[in-house]
Amino acid sequence: MESGSFEKDDDIALARDLKRRYDDVRAEVAKVIHGQESVVELVLLTVLVGGNSLIVGVPGLAKTLLIHTLAQVLDLSFSRIQFTPDLMPSDITGTDLVQEDPETGRRELVFLPGPVFANIVLADEINRTPPKTQSALLEAMQEHRVTIQGKTYDLEEPFFVFATQNPIELEGTYPLPEAQLDRFMFEIVMNYLPAGDELDVVRATTATQDFDLQHTMSGEQIRA
Repeated sequence: MESGSFEKDDDIALARDLKRRYDDVRAEVAKVIHGQESVVELVLLTVLVGGNSLIVGVPGLAKTLLIHTLAQVLDLSFSRIQFTPDLMPSDITGTDLVQEDPETGRRELVFLPGPVFANIVLADEINRTPPKTQSALLEAMQEHRVTIQGKTYDLEEPFFVFATQNPIELEGTYPLPEAQLDRFMFEIVMNYLPAGDELDVVRATTATQDFDLQHTMSGEQIRA
């Protein structure tokens, strides 16, 4: 058998294994998130190709729950940042603090990492904060690192950002420029569920149910 045949067989086996893991992740997420199949699919594709996505939808559609559940299934660290008009870049990236050594009395600068230091970051209502603060996150998305006081800190890999926007409330918002929107792989529109799926959500959220989520894929496998 020629070497090309072996390579083809390896590619087929790899594709089948990826499809199996993809289906396993979707099945675990479906334990918590009812319906929204197309949204879940695009969110998973974002992770598999190493991108970032913007989720557009009104409050109350389980956007945070979806991304948090995905982080649990993939066994990745999760951080949620609520974007507000008074949010500062250092509230995202972190800052240097002066600490005193109790033994020597010497003071030194110690870096305190911000919430961007997580595998999956949810930037909630990203358009509610000024462009300067938006840029702090978008730079981290592009470079996978942040620079504080001239020092550069690498972010933990794999690293993904999911940002959300409310399409209805526009007062007091700062729309993302086209150049910044280009940094998102997908703009995922999340709508209300059909009546049948809404009933499933009501049953699930009104019952005392503890979801036993399984880790079906690791960060190392995603990077590979």
